[in-house]
Amino acid sequence: MNALTEKERARYARQLVLPSWGEEAQIRLKEATVFVAGAGGLGSAVVLYLAAAGVGCIRICDRDRVELSNLNRQILHSGRAVGMRKPTSALKAVARLNSDVRVVPLAAEMTEQNVGELAAGADILLDCLDNVPSRHLLNRYSVSARLPLVHAGVRGLGGQLTFLRPPDTACLACFMQADCVPSPAAAPSGPAPILGAVAGAMGCLQALEVLKYLTGIGDRAENRIVFLDGETMKIEVVEIVKDSSCRVCGS
Repeated sequence: MNALTEKERARYARQLVLPSWGEEAQIRLKEATVFVAGAGGLGSAVVLYLAAAGVGCIRICDRDRVELSNLNRQILHSGRAVGMRKPTSALKAVARLNSDVRVVPLAAEMTEQNVGELAAGADILLDCLDNVPSRHLLNRYSVSARLPLVHAGVRGLGGQLTFLRPPDTACLACFMQADCVPSPAAAPSGPAPILGAVAGAMGCLQALEVLKYLTGIGDRAENRIVFLDGETMKIEVVEIVKDSSCRVCGS
């Protein structure tokens, strides 16, 4: 285990004095690798706060390019990044924030065949995605590789979050059906409504769950989903249970 440098002690001084944190926890962050699937609204807050906290390596996967309509919520990217691959834009943003953090930009579509390679060496997975099929793909990898997965989702002024650690907890498929996407006829037309501050809030909570897991501090949102209603500022916590007949993690 490598010691912190004086520069690192100065940079992370305010978290080093947290109870139960100290240098050992900070070194665990420094030696950790995190896989972030999606560099959009959720991923923006996740990446920035993990980098600010000193996570050593962040692997960022996204197939898209930055669009002007992203910028109300995707604070990793700026107007100058429009047209740029999102992982490349994220790499530049993290370099400006904390050059000691290594970013691996992965401008690729995540598939069953390449997800293991994309997430190689990761200690934990982050679902910052915007579609159900990709979420389930990442969940299947989480189950097969026995890696924890922090899931979040946002729509409008609301969001949800849970920490999945199969086989000890439920997996995503235990409570979210893979075929729950509405039919084209039933789906609302136009882009999905999202307020940037809500995506940022849920992404920050995802980053918090990751930091607690990597340092071994505090309790996580295991076996429960945290729902945020940003319009009324109410938080509801709903317990979830592992489905023994689950097609992904069941026995």
